[in-house]
Amino acid sequence: MKETKAWYINGFVGIIFIAALLGGAILSILHEAIGIAALSIVLAMILASGISIVQPNQAKVVTFFGRYLGSIRDSGLFLTIPLTIRQTVSLRVRNFNSSTLKVNDVEGNPIEIAAVIVFKVIDSAKAIFDVENYEKFVEIQSETAIRHVATKYPYDTFENHEITLRGNADVISEVLAKELQERLTVAGVEVVEARLSHLAYSPEIAGAMLQRQQAAAILAARKKIVEGAVFMAQMAIEQLDKEGILELDDERKANMVNNLLVAIVSERATQPVINTGSLY
Repeated sequence: MKETKAWYINGFVGIIFIAALLGGAILSILHEAIGIAALSIVLAMILASGISIVQPNQAKVVTFFGRYLGSIRDSGLFLTIPLTIRQTVSLRVRNFNSSTLKVNDVEGNPIEIAAVIVFKVIDSAKAIFDVENYEKFVEIQSETAIRHVATKYPYDTFENHEITLRGNADVISEVLAKELQERLTVAGVEVVEARLSHLAYSPEIAGAMLQRQQAAAILAARKKIVEGAVFMAQMAIEQLDKEGILELDDERKANMVNNLLVAIVSERATQPVINTGSLY
């Protein structure tokens, strides 16, 4: 099914025709032409059944005894084919807030996830005839897509080597919107935007995962500190050798590096010790 344009004319012109028929019926009654009067009234009633009002950002889907004749997208008062059924479809942009879903990410960790889907109808014929209830269809397909996307990626990773649900929200939103569009095209719906509105570990593992995050953060921080300490110690030794300030043998260099590493890496402030004698 594909949306087409229905036949219609200005509704005020139709009202003038109806008024003319009713006026002719009155004149016919006055001249005792009852048959003509009855025919004029019947024609006026038939034409009146084709009068339709279309609000802004709405469409009227016109069917005639089970046959789709087209849709009216213009707003205003119109006269279309009489004796037709006209179903209203909203073309406005709407939001769908999914419920909080409990799923497992790609690593099997249970997480809670929810999303906000912004959509609008772009094909009124598909929305009415290709699915039973397009609003319910959007709701079910949105939750299905959210579940599928959540199972494709880990909640978080600390190596920064892959896409994660928490660390790459923009990428996840694009993937979710693309998958939703593939699912909702059959209903004549366009996905304007899809964004995660809630993302968290499930309560039963939240405490353990928080400890894991803290441990990983500590390890990452210590790694940076050690790398910096090694660089500073290397730079100090190279600077002393370059400028010839001191001549250090391997043992003194090792002792200096050890002292620098302890001073930089230590979590507490170091206490200086003044050596007034020889290392030997």
